[in-house]
Amino acid sequence: MEERYVVFHGHDRVAVGTHLEVALATRALASQAGVLVFGPDGRVIDLDLSGSPEDIAARLTPAQSARGRGRPKLGVVAREVTLLPRHWDWLASQPGGASVALRKLVEAASRAAEGPDRIRSAREAAYRFASAIGGDLPGFEEAMRALFAGHDAAFEARIEAWPTDIAAQMRTYAAEAFGFDQGADLASTSASSAE
Repeated sequence: MEERYVVFHGHDRVAVGTHLEVALATRALASQAGVLVFGPDGRVIDLDLSGSPEDIAARLTPAQSARGRGRPKLGVVAREVTLLPRHWDWLASQPGGASVALRKLVEAASRAAEGPDRIRSAREAAYRFASAIGGDLPGFEEAMRALFAGHDAAFEARIEAWPTDIAAQMRTYAAEAFGFDQGADLASTSASSAE
């Protein structure tokens, strides 16, 4: 799934889309103050809006990288790893060698931590977004405490009084942390970006 970016003008969500779609929408709002662009991780991002729409598209379209040595189709990247001699000995004794053993270990660890990592990332994204756009909203601190404590009912109660678009975007960022249904929010997102 493609990463989604969001543009706010004051408390109103004015565009949602890919990096390029949001950059072009933001360019149209460049003369207005109070425009913030948020990335998929809730961080405020700066966009280079100079030049024509074609220039912006050229900057944001990923360049095709030249094929190098190794296994480029698999996306294998060589990096240095520092281990103790006994670790190298153990890796060398594994079927397939050190690289295969390390890939298997990393895969197993990432699968084991997948749920907690998604929850942590969702909480951090929601916090970054709320801090940037709504740090002065009523119940902000209580909402953040509820977010990090995992109390979805308390979180929902605190953000209910917030401007509609900010509360909806908070639900989107916090969805993985609480298991909110994003269907209704994404429908309103599409409608607001079409206006």
